[in-house]
Amino acid sequence: MQGAVDGPRSKDRIFGADHRGLVAGHLGLLALRFIFAFLLALFVTPIITRSEAQQTRPTESQVKAAYLFNFGKFVRWPVLANSVDSLQICVLGKNSFGTVLDATVKGEAISGKPVTTRNIPSMHEADGCHILFVSSSEEPHLSTVLAGAKRLPVLTVSDIPRFAERGGMIGLVNQEDRIRFEVNVAPIEDAGLAVSSELLKVALRVIRKRAGGD
Repeated sequence: MQGAVDGPRSKDRIFGADHRGLVAGHLGLLALRFIFAFLLALFVTPIITRSEAQQTRPTESQVKAAYLFNFGKFVRWPVLANSVDSLQICVLGKNSFGTVLDATVKGEAISGKPVTTRNIPSMHEADGCHILFVSSSEEPHLSTVLAGAKRLPVLTVSDIPRFAERGGMIGLVNQEDRIRFEVNVAPIEDAGLAVSSELLKVALRVIRKRAGGD
């Protein structure tokens, strides 16, 4: 931090736009650190099933929905800034979230864009998706799904076993009743996306492997 000066006007004269830019950058860093802390909190919060009477802890669907939303804050898309009106989180295949994902993103925004959700039955309708959750119903033809995703600047996420190892970008894994995630940086880079190092720091595992069959 800079030392004290005479007053606000003196600060503007001395630092000008550079100072204001540093302040804005600092605030952005604080926001990322807050999200970083939130992700860490997810790691240590055990999940519960719907059958449990007390809903004091998040369900598995709530944790996964929170991940999908917050992942978007750690990723940059090459065409997000000016060419789209919203950031779309799409669910491919059977939607196991119910209304949870919609409730999670309601009224939220990322990079100044409102976050919306959409269910899609096939990769033919994936244009416009920024985050694509691949449901477990799509596992029998995962290779085809990932091949279709290669043509799009889309972040692929799934809880399909070994998803990241098989060429997906972020795989959600259940470890001791807690949802963690693995990141495969190779397909992320191939899609022209940029992922924050802060996200990689809290990943269970970071790998580099391109899809080449199961």
